[in-house]
Amino acid sequence: MRLTDCYNFHDFRRMAKQRLPGPIFDYIDGAADDEVTYRRNTAAFEACDLVPDVLRGVAEVDMSVTVMGQKLAMPVYCSPTALQRLFHHQGERAVAAAAGKYGTMFGVSSLGTISLEEARQISAGPQVYQFYFHKDRGLNHEMMARAKNAGVQAMMLTVDSITGGNRERDKRTGFAIPFKLNLAGMMQFAIKPSWAIDWMTHEAFRLPQLENHVKMDGGALSISRYFTEMLDPSMSWNDVADMVQAWGGQFCLKGIMSVEDAKRAVEIGCTGIVLSNHGGRQLDGSRSAFDQLAEIVDAVGDRIDVMMDGGVQRGTHVLKALSLGAKAVGLGRYYLFPLAAAGRPGVERALETIRTEIERDMKLMGCTSVDQLTRRNLRFRS
Repeated sequence: MRLTDCYNFHDFRRMAKQRLPGPIFDYIDGAADDEVTYRRNTAAFEACDLVPDVLRGVAEVDMSVTVMGQKLAMPVYCSPTALQRLFHHQGERAVAAAAGKYGTMFGVSSLGTISLEEARQISAGPQVYQFYFHKDRGLNHEMMARAKNAGVQAMMLTVDSITGGNRERDKRTGFAIPFKLNLAGMMQFAIKPSWAIDWMTHEAFRLPQLENHVKMDGGALSISRYFTEMLDPSMSWNDVADMVQAWGGQFCLKGIMSVEDAKRAVEIGCTGIVLSNHGGRQLDGSRSAFDQLAEIVDAVGDRIDVMMDGGVQRGTHVLKALSLGAKAVGLGRYYLFPLAAAGRPGVERALETIRTEIERDMKLMGCTSVDQLTRRNLRFRS
């Protein structure tokens, strides 16, 4: 399968599956417990119909949006995701460059495999730095200071990951960082030698944001232990309020799902929230972000930038979220599969694909700008 054969999310997923060893593909593709929430994230969009207008004069379409003080050329952005060097040796370098080319936002993860400073050098476009709340309060402030020195304009604190989700696909193969595969997992690597060659002939795996705290030599702290030992399950609203004040700029909470929490985010001075269930990778049975979107926008949408992610596979999914009041929509697996399949050319093809879909679908909806997308154009199936 070639990159030119890929026209949608499912094509990119198939190509990635052909290239990646099973344990790594399952790390991207898998979710928590029975993966009910993972499936529900996309199914939620299918319960919503679009009602288009015609004869509206749509020769030119403006897809740009402004979120957290940053202008995006299109209403989707590359959500921060961890460990991208595992999927392709170009990792975050490919995603940062592709996002910069398309004028959209790129999220650098605290579990990223390039430094946030290098990410800023690759692209001067919109960026956000995603981080976790650690037991070591000094480390939290150190990470914020580093981001500010690097020129990052927006911080994104993930609040739904105080402990890791139950990802049973990884347990079946023994997948972990550092690698501790069981026999079945090792066999999957053996039958995909091209990935192993790619892995061994490029630079060593690093976690630059955390390399002074998480060692990859197997002798200190693994990624799974990072979540259970370094992250602070006692994190409270008071802790986050202190961080918002210390940052003094655009500050976003990722993983908000209830109206009550959305209101609290406004009260402590956040400028953005991302409705997210972590792609179904944390609490299985959680409601989809799309299903929660309307009531949260109604409650706080006039006071804070509301975004969402989870299950987005088509331009029409994006239009439905925007019509309910989302300011922008995050992509995760949507760009990770093409990254794994083909590196930067894959990510660029994926972003071009969804950009084209959004433009075409806006014209078919009779809209020339994002602000013309409203709930008047939606109907929900009972």
